[in-house]
Amino acid sequence: MTPAPFVASVSMGYGHLRPAYAIAKYMDTDVEKIDGPPWTSQLDQTYWHRTRNAYEGISRASQAPVIGSMFRMVLSSMTSIPSLYPQRDLSGTDIGTRYLDKMIGKGFCDEVVTHLKESGRPLITTFYAPAIAAAKAGVENVFCMVTDSDIHRIWAPRYPRETLLQYLAPSPRVVKRLQAYGVPPENIHLTGFPFADELLGGRELTTLRRDLAHRMFRLDPRGVFRDQLRRELGEHAPNLDDDDDRDTPVHLAFAVGGAGAQSEIAEAFLPSLKPLLEGGRLRVTLIAGTRPEVKERFAEMIHREGYEPKSGPVRILHKRKLKKYFKAFNALLQETDILWTKPSELSFFAALGIPLICAPPMGQHERYNRRWAIENGAAMKQRNPRETGDWLTELLHEGTLSSMAWSGFVRLPKTGLYEIADRVRGLSKHSG
Repeated sequence: MTPAPFVASVSMGYGHLRPAYAIAKYMDTDVEKIDGPPWTSQLDQTYWHRTRNAYEGISRASQAPVIGSMFRMVLSSMTSIPSLYPQRDLSGTDIGTRYLDKMIGKGFCDEVVTHLKESGRPLITTFYAPAIAAAKAGVENVFCMVTDSDIHRIWAPRYPRETLLQYLAPSPRVVKRLQAYGVPPENIHLTGFPFADELLGGRELTTLRRDLAHRMFRLDPRGVFRDQLRRELGEHAPNLDDDDDRDTPVHLAFAVGGAGAQSEIAEAFLPSLKPLLEGGRLRVTLIAGTRPEVKERFAEMIHREGYEPKSGPVRILHKRKLKKYFKAFNALLQETDILWTKPSELSFFAALGIPLICAPPMGQHERYNRRWAIENGAAMKQRNPRETGDWLTELLHEGTLSSMAWSGFVRLPKTGLYEIADRVRGLSKHSG
């Protein structure tokens, strides 16, 4: 029998950890954070410490009112991705690619590689470094799950045409990008992003379709969009006129990144929402993740508006433990109607029929994520946060948000979790 996969990730924001936890739970195994004990040597610890501190520090500094623009330029440079067009060979290496290859030559990720060789477990990782290291060492059944809609050159090894590494791509753009970087086409598999099984309800998407039907009603209180596409909508989301949702307030969730960036946006939009909140037409959840300092800041904002965080129309989602946070987040998402977030890995969640309001991107990869979601009709750029009450009401009355929800559900891949599981199990058994 093929042993359980080794699902690896790193503590560098939720973007790498969230999909890893979804995959691990579905495949009945655990997530191994390979940037900490027992998977790190002193060499590894130094690399991960410097990388994490640099990224999180620059991310937070980029939000500063005076010096932020300078750090945003640095972040954009760190995450730069060359234009894909005109189509050409982009396999040439850069400083980051060569540095990672040098570190691997010195023994970076050796503990993980040794475990894989001794156990025979297939590797699924949501970060490029362990995948590149394992494939270079000759480990079979190495799968790298890409977590953005477009990617930097560092995701591919220094000598891409020789790699055994198998890529799990969330978007067609990633497929084209990896091919431009020199990865053989047969090593690239378009799967889609892996959402937690509890959000989908199996391969038939039973849970997702039920949640979508309720959401479509709440986002279109005047029936503008539903009247335009009633026949098509009914095939995928029955019970569109369920009276149970007639008096249910629209639920807006606002999420900050793992480093706690952009929490000040909530401070700007909350005052403008007071008429909707007090009129019972809207409720808001501020998602602080696992950051206690962000939770405290949100609590102060809510108190200033005269509400109680535990009983009023504005509440906070915060959990100390990462696993509990992801579980609570998934439960919250099932009843969320609008997701306001920076265009991180959460951009993919538009596929669940949740319209996205995109906060300013942090890094070029997020800029591409936002463009990808908007071009698929599932997202929009945030407007002036201080006028949110007005433009949000307009979008609801015109059926625009309902249209965005439908576009995301129809156009974007939803079954990535099952595609990945099938791919890993199938290739592992075949090669074994």
